[in-house]
Amino acid sequence: MSLPAPTAPAQKPTTPADQAAFERLQANRTKVEAELAKAVVGQRVVVEQLLLALLAGGHCLITGAPGLAKTLLVKSVGQIFHLKFSRIQFTPDLMPSDITGTEILTDTPEGRRLAFVKGPVFANIILADEINRTPPKTQAALLEAMQEHQVTAAGVRHVLAEPFFVLATQNPVEMEGTYQLPEAQLDRFLFNVLIDYLPESDEVAVVQQTTARQGGPLEAIFSAEDVLAFQELVRRVPVAETVVRYAVRLAAATRPKRAGAPDFINQWVNWGAGTRAAQALVLGGKARALWQGRAHVTGDDIRALAAPVLRHRILLNYRAEADGISVEQVIEKLIAAVPKET
Repeated sequence: MSLPAPTAPAQKPTTPADQAAFERLQANRTKVEAELAKAVVGQRVVVEQLLLALLAGGHCLITGAPGLAKTLLVKSVGQIFHLKFSRIQFTPDLMPSDITGTEILTDTPEGRRLAFVKGPVFANIILADEINRTPPKTQAALLEAMQEHQVTAAGVRHVLAEPFFVLATQNPVEMEGTYQLPEAQLDRFLFNVLIDYLPESDEVAVVQQTTARQGGPLEAIFSAEDVLAFQELVRRVPVAETVVRYAVRLAAATRPKRAGAPDFINQWVNWGAGTRAAQALVLGGKARALWQGRAHVTGDDIRALAAPVLRHRILLNYRAEADGISVEQVIEKLIAAVPKET
């Protein structure tokens, strides 16, 4: 399938490099899914959303109870994309310098000097395992890296290698020994992906697979250069203004006490999504279109990604809790209430 040149004036024309990246992505899509299926049974929606976050160049938060293969999924993606992988186990005693690195006194020919020793954040894919097991001060050590792709230590700026992703796993906050992530950090995650218990047939397959002889490592399919080319290609996917307006209206409708906000938003929501939500909807929509072999974004792409984009950006109030209302229910009502693109 050829990738047609974008028609919007602001879009650059398709180049041979773009076409080559598009064809490489489409040729290997099934292979990527097959390789990941060797390690992770089921969870097709979760796997797709995680891959879309990588294509869009965004960070991803994976939420679920212990034992649902969150860590295994992230490690498997690291193998598929042949990127430098680093795992940080978040614990209550973890310090910010344990993530970013620290300066130590080192003997040099010129005498003793302070030298910066890079921390585990200096990699392409960072697995922030159980990120909500550590206090907010340490969680915030990732903020600069996630937003600016750099680390500043002792006034010196250290640039991180590209591509750079933070794939964080967390247990539900109501579980013992967890801390709520700060809203400022939550907003830096493109998606919040929920991973739930498997149906019985898939769970049987997991037990059979994990109690038998272990298979070999997954095949590396894409390189860092491929990932950067895919990210550039995602940015070039055209999107109609009507679809952009739909994404903006969807994000704006989550904000209570604003003109046009639905009654149930005013009733149940304490704080809504900001502009980053609309950006994430459009960028994620571009990645989804490209992954499915299309060269344009539709309203269906926006609706399909509304839950992972909005669920960590909507803060419910006490009335919603008293009424037994979840964020998922609010998002479902929101999609039904906001007029579709015209």
